[in-house]
Order: sequence, then structure tokens, then C-alpha cells
Amino acid sequence: MRRHTVRWGARRLIGTAGAGALAAPVLLFAAVFGAAPAHAAAGPSPTAPGIPSNPRPAPGKITVQKDQWGDSKADDVSDGAGTTYDAARDPGSLYTVTRAIGARSTWAQKDAAGRAVTGQGVTVAVLDSGVAPVAGLTGDGKLVQGPDLSLENDNPSLVGLDTFGHGTHLSAIIAGADPTATDRSGLPKDTVPGDQLGVAPGAGLLSLKLATANGTTDVSQVIAGLDWVAEHAQDPGRNVRVVNLSFGTDSLQPYQVDPLAAAAENAWRHGLVVVVSGGNEGPAAGRLTDPAMDPYVIAVGASDPNLAVDGWKQPTVAAFSNGGTAQRHVDLLAPGRSITSLRDPGSFIDVHHPEGLVAGDTSGRLFRGSGTSQAAAVVSGAAALLLQLNPSLTPDQVKAALTRSAHPLPGVPTVEQGAGQLDVAAADDLVKPGKGFKLTGTAQTAPAATGVGSLEASRGGTDLVDPDTGVTLSGEVDVQGHPFDAPVWAAASAAGSAWDGGIWNSARWSGDTWSSARWSDAEWASARWSSARWSDTAWASARWSDTSWDSARWSSARWSSARWSSARWSGIDWDSARWSSARWSSAQWSSALWSSARWSPAGWFAGTWSAGSWSARGWNTGPRG
Repeated sequence: MRRHTVRWGARRLIGTAGAGALAAPVLLFAAVFGAAPAHAAAGPSPTAPGIPSNPRPAPGKITVQKDQWGDSKADDVSDGAGTTYDAARDPGSLYTVTRAIGARSTWAQKDAAGRAVTGQGVTVAVLDSGVAPVAGLTGDGKLVQGPDLSLENDNPSLVGLDTFGHGTHLSAIIAGADPTATDRSGLPKDTVPGDQLGVAPGAGLLSLKLATANGTTDVSQVIAGLDWVAEHAQDPGRNVRVVNLSFGTDSLQPYQVDPLAAAAENAWRHGLVVVVSGGNEGPAAGRLTDPAMDPYVIAVGASDPNLAVDGWKQPTVAAFSNGGTAQRHVDLLAPGRSITSLRDPGSFIDVHHPEGLVAGDTSGRLFRGSGTSQAAAVVSGAAALLLQLNPSLTPDQVKAALTRSAHPLPGVPTVEQGAGQLDVAAADDLVKPGKGFKLTGTAQTAPAATGVGSLEASRGGTDLVDPDTGVTLSGEVDVQGHPFDAPVWAAASAAGSAWDGGIWNSARWSGDTWSSARWSDAEWASARWSSARWSDTAWASARWSDTSWDSARWSSARWSSARWSSARWSGIDWDSARWSSARWSSAQWSSALWSSARWSPAGWFAGTWSAGSWSARGWNTGPRG
């Protein structure tokens, strides 16, 4: 059992793998897996002010994920004149990926209203670490913040913001949209390869923040988030049709009784296409993570172009992509190796994974990552395109269209590739209403998930403890410390009534109404969990990765003195008034506003970051277990 220490606010509740105060941290398949990037220098990781030093798991505790951000070889082939990044030469650029899977061909199609099929009118819910309003995700109506269910929602300056960096990267893959000219139908025109356009650039995004800056979340939070989206998908002005879940747990509980699997399946039965990353443990894993193991959802594996721009035509299965069984394996593959997307400046991943910065990128906007997380995001965007083209599609029909049109990889076992490589253009040909509907026999008939099993088992064996008492939160208790009665919850979830306003499982988790494109901020009661009280063992890697915290992956090679010099960090700029969610617009981050003159060294004197301020109880660098 893996233990993560965390103080659960005034109530002193504990959680297992996100349990208790967080019922159980789930594993976010953020990034890459396998060996550390060749250019990552060994040695201690760089630590930016305000970010805890890179923790390492205790020996023998590594059991699951491996993360990888950056790819020096992909950087090498992406250099234009040898020094400047060229998206047209990058196998993992959004330009290359959207062309390779046929998304740009689909954009040229028209829906029944004469609009270009770019995902217009469709919203994708991203249940992740939040979404930062960086350029490319700030267009009119592009991003709506749902309730923040993370442990950071007691800090008004962090509500909804992506302090980890994962949700932003995925959201740009799904629906990023740099400002470009469009024709009357909404089709982007006069674009250049460097324009950041996701798979469905016309789609909207609904962000539910579940994870904190270290990537920690809990199964109960994920279940609550899935229930919330299912019940609010068609709120006035919303048309949520797709849910992206790029994380999972190591649950060995049969999907038929697993609460997390049931929550995902209930969302599916309420009309939402739930797209889930299959896992990053490699083909030898022999199983998918939870909830990808549920046969109804779309489980996605990752493909690898092997450093060739045209390599997506005949890719291989990425070395980190989970293998499954004859009974349950990934449904299809999508590009997931060395994908270039938008960077979240100052986030945990950005600070601790400088190797993810794209070589030669003069804009400073790009970040490279690999994983089934990224592959799932590609498929979520593809689903949004199909649903704009034919809004009458059921989730089962979307899944059938994507799998029946995929291209099998020669000689690769089905347990590793499912139906094969994604082809959006071929899928849209199957669903066009005007050409005669070609999808029949699409209804899935596997046994339904009841959700009456164990919440603790859904956590997959990772526990949180109270640093003051050493008490472990385990058993059938949610993140707020309330008993979780699985049969009672399952009945309410299936009926679409698990939430009552801002109340879930008999406790307040959220406000009750929409306000200015954001769910109201009356979120957690005063007994919330303070994000400042995370002790050393809370940073174990089991939540989002496992071997990603070794010294080889935290290279200092890319952190020039100009990036993190003392002149850039002044204490006066870090008060809550300056970091409120209202001040994170792209306009606020221009070089003129954040010049070196604004970050005086005086703010970061030793007293501010003394050992007394960041005590061992809060940020101990000892072994993580």
C-alpha cells in the first residue's frame, strides 16, 4: 500500500490514494514513458521559487507510471534552419498530427447548417488539473470553468487554474485555436504550420479542475466530477458531448462493481462520449487502468511515428502504451509520442521538466509530451468533429465510427492496438447524414457496471495519511471524510441525481449556479484541506507517474539564468490580489508587463523561503512512499 501524507484541513481527515480528504489519487497519464530523454542531464533538479524540490519515490515503491516530457531527437528533426523550430518538420506538432489523422480534411466538410466541421457547437469536458488561459485557449467562449473540486479551491488565486500543467497541454490538443482568419463557415484560412490549432479548433472546453500542483487528486473527486458533468451537460448555453479522462488507477476490482468505472459508464449512458487513456505501463501490463477497463468507454492507446513526419501513416505502438487482454484492450490508437502543444508557464511540469521546452521555439509557448493522455486528447477532439457533423449520434455510434474506420497495424496483436490507428476523415464518411447512414449494429451489450463495489478498491492501493496523527484514511470514505455508501451513490448516479445543487454525497463541494462563465466560488466549507499542509510523502509519484521523479528526468540544461534569475521573482507580486483568476488573461502576460523590472530580487530573500517557512512537515525532501 502506497501512503501519501496530507493534512486534511481542520477536520484532519485522511485519504487513501486520494481517499479520505481525497479518496485516492488517480494516475494521470501525463507524459512520456520509458527511458529518460537523452539530453536530460543527471543531477539535482532545478527548483524555481515557490515550487517544492523534486521528490523521489522510496526504493521499491515504484509500481506504475513513467512520465516523459520532451524529446531531444524530435527536437533535432524539427529544426528548420538548424536553430529555429519548424512545425512542418515536427512529427508531433499539431499541424502534422491534424493533417495525419484527417482532421483538416474534416474541417473542410459542412454540417447541416453550412458550418465548417471544426467542432463548432460541441463542448468537450476536460476533467484534469485545470486549464490555464494561455493564448490559444482564450478565444471568445472557448473556455468555461466548471467547479474546482481540487484541494486548491480554498485559494481564490488558484481556483480553476492549472498549477500542474497537464490539463492545459491536453486542452490545446483537443481544441486549441490561435486567432486566425476564417471564412463565413468558420473554416480557418491563410494559416501557417506554426498556428496552434487543435483537432477540433471550433469546439468549446469545459474545465473541471481535480488535481493540485503536484498532480494529486482522488477517486471520489473524479467520481463527483463525472456525476457533475453528466447532470450539467445540457445546462443553458452548454452542449457537452465529450468527456476527456486522461488518468486512471490501478484498481483490480472487476469493472462490473467498480465505482469509478460505473461513474464513467453512467456518463456514457447519459449521452456523453467518455474518452479515457489506456495506461502508460507498456505492453507487458496485460490490463488497462481504471476506468479504461470499462468496455463501454473509448480506451485509447498511443502510437509512435518514429521521428518521421509521414510516420503516422504506418506508426508503431508506443513503447509505453498499455497492452490488454482479449476481453479488454484499447479500442484504437492515436498519436501520443512527442506531441507538441501549449505550455503552461510557471506550472509544476513547466518548472520541473525544462526538457519539455521545444528547442528553437522562439515564441516560448510550446511544450512537448508523450503518453496515452495525449492520445486520448486527440480522440476527444475527433469525437467532437463527428458530433458536429451528425449531432444525432449516440456514444455507441461514435465509438463504432472511430473503431470501424481505424487502420490496423500489420503484425501487431489486437491486445496492443485495438482496431488500429485513428482516421477521422474515414470516420466522418461513416456518419454523414446526407450520404446515407452507414452505421448499424453499434449498440454495446457488455454487462453494465453497477458501482456497488468498494471505493477503497477503486483507489488501487495508494493511501494518504495525516502528518500530525499518522492516521491513514482508508475504507469507504470520500475526500471530505464522509462515508461513501456505494449502492446509494450508484442508484443516484444512474438516475442523474447524485448532485443536489452544490451538494454531493451529503456534503457541499461546489456553489450552486453559473456566474460569468464560471461556476460560483462558494465551494468548500471552512474545513477544507489547506494546500499549504502537504507533507513530504504527499509527493510520491504513484499519483501521476512513477519513475518520472528520478534525477535523470529533471534536467537543468534548459534553465538559463535569464529564465529564473533572482531579478524575476519579487515577493510583492505574489499576493492573492495579483494572482486572481481574473488576471490571467493572455494580455497580462506580455513581455512588457512581466519585464525583468517587475521582478526585483528583494522579494525572494532568504527569510521568505527559509527552512522555517517551508518546514520539513510541509516540503520535506526525504524519501517518498
